[in-house]
Amino acid sequence: MSFSSEFKDFAMKGNVVDLAVGVIIGAAFGKIVDSIVKDLIMPVVGRIFGGLDFSNYFVQLGAAPADYKGAMTYEALSKAGVPLFAYGNFITVAINFMILAFIIFMMVKQINRMKKEAPPAAPAAPAEDVLLLREIRDSLKK
Repeated sequence: MSFSSEFKDFAMKGNVVDLAVGVIIGAAFGKIVDSIVKDLIMPVVGRIFGGLDFSNYFVQLGAAPADYKGAMTYEALSKAGVPLFAYGNFITVAINFMILAFIIFMMVKQINRMKKEAPPAAPAAPAEDVLLLREIRDSLKK
């Protein structure tokens, strides 16, 4: 078997194709949930905690370029190439992860709840020859 045909057989197995579909859908779902967290939930959390924006919590590890006249925010300093210890960005990502994990947990919980257990299948009726053999056995016992 040639390498290309062996690879084709491997790639076309159901599990590999299912995995690829799952990864693609997962990436799209991740973008949706990231938008929910970033655009809907985090502004509310920031508002509740007095406009707190974790992303601008950082420690500047190096000096800004001498000709830098921009804002002293995480985004602006990062673009200027200033090394930063961005612990606030890490806090934001960690909170996003916790919210994402909670949302996925709730979705899986609801999906499992909606799945209905299949009623147990009735046992199949015995074949005619089995019934005939049982009759013979019972008549011999008499």
